[in-house]
Amino acid sequence: MPGIDKLPIEETLEDSPQTRSLLGVFEEDATAISNYMNQLYQAMHRIYDAQNELSAATHLTSKLLKEYEKQRFPLGGDDEVMSSTLQQFSKVIDELSSCHAVLSTQLADAMMFPITQFKERDLKEILTLKEVFQIASNDHDAAINRYSRLSKKRENDKVKYEVTEDVYTSRKKQHQTMMHYFCALNTLQYKKKIALLEPLLGYMQAQISFFKMGSENLNEQLEEFLANIGTSVQNKTGLVSSTWDRQFYFTQGGNLMSQARGDVAGGLAMDIDNCSVMAVDCEDRRYCFQITSFDGKKSSILQAESKKDHEEWICTINNISKQIYLSENPEETAARVNQSALEAVTPSPSFQQRHESLRPAGQSRLPTARTSSSGSLGSEPTNLAALSLDSLVAPDTPIQFDIISPVCEDLPGQAKTSGQGGRRTNPFGESGGSTKSETEDSILHQLFIVRFLGSMEVKSDDHPDVVYETMRQILAARAIHNIFRMTESHLLVTCDCLKLIDPQTQVTRLTFPLPCVVLYATHQENKRLFGFVLRTSGGRSESNLSSVCYIFESNNEGEKICDSVGLAKQIALHAELDRRASEKQKEIERVKEKQQKELNKQKQIEKDLEEQSRLIAASSRTNQASSEGQFVVLSSSQSEESDLGEEGQKRESEA
Repeated sequence: MPGIDKLPIEETLEDSPQTRSLLGVFEEDATAISNYMNQLYQAMHRIYDAQNELSAATHLTSKLLKEYEKQRFPLGGDDEVMSSTLQQFSKVIDELSSCHAVLSTQLADAMMFPITQFKERDLKEILTLKEVFQIASNDHDAAINRYSRLSKKRENDKVKYEVTEDVYTSRKKQHQTMMHYFCALNTLQYKKKIALLEPLLGYMQAQISFFKMGSENLNEQLEEFLANIGTSVQNKTGLVSSTWDRQFYFTQGGNLMSQARGDVAGGLAMDIDNCSVMAVDCEDRRYCFQITSFDGKKSSILQAESKKDHEEWICTINNISKQIYLSENPEETAARVNQSALEAVTPSPSFQQRHESLRPAGQSRLPTARTSSSGSLGSEPTNLAALSLDSLVAPDTPIQFDIISPVCEDLPGQAKTSGQGGRRTNPFGESGGSTKSETEDSILHQLFIVRFLGSMEVKSDDHPDVVYETMRQILAARAIHNIFRMTESHLLVTCDCLKLIDPQTQVTRLTFPLPCVVLYATHQENKRLFGFVLRTSGGRSESNLSSVCYIFESNNEGEKICDSVGLAKQIALHAELDRRASEKQKEIERVKEKQQKELNKQKQIEKDLEEQSRLIAASSRTNQASSEGQFVVLSSSQSEESDLGEEGQKRESEA
């Protein structure tokens, strides 16, 4: 929180949520200071230990040189010149050992003592007060809970007095502890600068004193002695080898920019207006090219990761340097100039054959154009080596660098969902009263600031290399065509879809249904870049489905955005599984209800059959009891019941 440098002690008695929130910020800062000071203490302790070891080793070396004349070598005779020379070296090294011992003492007093005091006294006091404050706060909360649970109907003065006294005591203790804790945190804010600068000042003063002692001991007599020894000894100089650093390079206007891994932004590497570029052989490395400034005072040798990147970078720099894109016939001019630059140095066939199946390992190098590289040198996956780039993205695929206006009837690359197929988007961001927001019921709403780099149709959507290759082609095309403008949007991630929203008007520019997002990945090294593949209907391919890869740049949130999309897909998957399980349960209940109805109907039929059988049996007994020649006349209703009984018996027998 900028502008706040101390905790208000007067707010400790109120103990408001705002005060607790501010306290959390100061506690987080104290934790960060403690971690940093512990690391600095370990580094300085290594310096102190190394200095002690150097002092002891120097003293041991001087002692061994003094004992040379006492040694008896079987093949060596008495060499008084060698003995006297080593004795002289012993005296000089002994003086250096004394200087190192003094330096060790000064480091212990001026460097290690202040940082140790700050670490053991101030930082430990903060930790102790934090624990005490936490205990006091818990006791106060417990006392408040006991006071809140006092019975209203059964009041007991003694119990009420004890609980009230407990609240008063705990609140007083918490107040005092909180004031001590706040004072300690405020004091830490002022002490941390002194605690950081004091050991550094002591270290520099100790080193300056050591160098002064060394300059005083290095007199003219010692210099003459060393010069005489040097003339009699053959010196050998080692070869100086250059180092290679792996960095990201990109063009911005007429400048070549470089950005190391972990840097927030790039810096100027060279002005490439009117510069010259050509392929070169350097230290037996492949795909090297040299850029020389227009005045010839500065030159840089860079190495690309592949032949394709090597050619693209030479063509791009030539295009910017010679301003070929402004000429009358840019394609013909670029082909002529770039061909001469590429053919300036042609590797021998034997050199290519040696490196055809084995990539160089060892030192790192400059990945100039390959901003979509998937790892360090020699760690590329085998499936990527075996996978052809043409099988991922077609070479002649057009690239879209901007987002189409939201008032268009049909948005390219956007799958039409049911209910919005022929619906025109309102340019003012208004919605009708009866229309319900698609993301209103979504339990996940995460908003990110992104910048649209481009999109293009891809051939495959089953491997992250599709996203990496699309990133490479879009960034290369932007560099070749000098396209630096990027459309900033808000990316809303929900459980239903991904939405690109205009930051000014809050109008939805594009909507990507989440089930259609089949692949998403962030750049393996530049975590600001991320992309996803959207599977839609139609497209340039002959099949019914096509895949479009969208590439964006974020504010160091590429991995977070991909994690958010993955979480949204998981939530959507679980919701779909729950919906299917619910439908299945409802179907089971409907089947059970239908079976119960059939069972009840069957029982009713059996009951009716039993009733009919009882009536028939009663009729038979009446006929047997009647005399001969006398007949019992049944009514029409009884006849119908008898017929129904016979039909019921038939149905029962058939069943």
